[in-house]
Amino acid sequence: MSRRVVRQSKFRHIFGQPLKTDQMYEDIRVSKVTWDSSFCAVNPKFIAIIVESGGGGAFMVLPLSKTGRVDKNHPLVSGHSAPVLDIDWCPHNDNVIASASDDTTIMVWQIPDYTPVRSITEPIVTLEGHSKRVGIITWHPTARNVLLSAGGDNVIIIWNVGTGEALFVLNDIHTDLIYNVCWNQNGSLISTTCKDKKVRIIDPRKKLVVTKSFDEPIVLQEMDTSNGVLLPFYDPDSSIVYLCGKGDSSIRYFEITDEPPYVHYLNTYSSKEPQRGMGFMPKRGLDVSKCEIARFYKLHERKCEPIVMTVPRKSDLFQDDLYPDTAGPEPALEAEEWATGKDAGPLLISLRDGYVPLKNRELKVTKKNILDKRALQGPRRSYSTCDSSLSRTVLEELLEEIKSLRAMVQGQEKRISELEHKLSQFTNGTS
Repeated sequence: MSRRVVRQSKFRHIFGQPLKTDQMYEDIRVSKVTWDSSFCAVNPKFIAIIVESGGGGAFMVLPLSKTGRVDKNHPLVSGHSAPVLDIDWCPHNDNVIASASDDTTIMVWQIPDYTPVRSITEPIVTLEGHSKRVGIITWHPTARNVLLSAGGDNVIIIWNVGTGEALFVLNDIHTDLIYNVCWNQNGSLISTTCKDKKVRIIDPRKKLVVTKSFDEPIVLQEMDTSNGVLLPFYDPDSSIVYLCGKGDSSIRYFEITDEPPYVHYLNTYSSKEPQRGMGFMPKRGLDVSKCEIARFYKLHERKCEPIVMTVPRKSDLFQDDLYPDTAGPEPALEAEEWATGKDAGPLLISLRDGYVPLKNRELKVTKKNILDKRALQGPRRSYSTCDSSLSRTVLEELLEEIKSLRAMVQGQEKRISELEHKLSQFTNGTS
């Protein structure tokens, strides 16, 4: 008789379980926009969910600990003039999130550690360059302030958020709608899927497709995806890919290896209700004391349900084999270094003692003054020497007035922030 040999893997018995009702987020009007993004983004501090809103687009941000029923008047992040289609937390600053919208813009927001008493309507910076809706955004994994966006114009733009400028524009690679974009681990390449049924590996700094060998897959895994698109989430620490079908009620997971057959089916987590979207927690946000190797945030029509994936272990000790050093919150490169060709892998941290999120750090944006350029170029072409001298004087006065008004506004914003913080302390009973 022949015996079937079962492949050995420490991940064969991953156990998925939803958290209890009091640990869910309830009474949330999840967006009904028919778009293929996950509609949810999480990090060790916050959960952000794209929601229904009148008069434009908005998303809600909640501290992870703010479970239970959400107040219907909870402040939103609302600055877009059309529906928000995608959101993504900055991997190097847990208080910074980017949003992409049907209004063709990308906005980057600073989220305070305390809960504001009114909606946040002023982004740190607005990025404008797409001619059609922007449906995909994703931050660079290792370089500070580098953000990628892809729009319905079939264009990919890579931005330096710290200056508000486009670093690279890839406008002649895709001839049809871009479905998804992701970075490799050190951010030297991107992978895209497109409506033309092609997968491309692209060097974004050279603006070139660098591989042509995708005619035949090395392995093909057939799946029932009749209910909607698949949302893939990959954990490089464990080499596990999780596939969540939008409109489906299950999460299938596979282990990836370097030898044939390369893809190994592990198991399926199933539930009764379909998911409208899904958030995936970075590894540093997991509870290592409970052998948690993944955590999902499943969107229903009116709530968000956390689902925990664990590897059962009898020992209470830290499990080194489950938690190799993982990507930390510090960037390995500055945007300018990456733009000039430098690459670096993520800076790793140990999870042995757990991870404590860093305190609020502000994102600084330094824009070039376009008025200075106009002052030098405009008058010389349009006026006589006398008029040019006069207009330069007027312009200097205007610049001084703008500078004064900006300082006044910044002072008032600081005062408002201080008062909000004091109010939140009274509300939370700390004063």
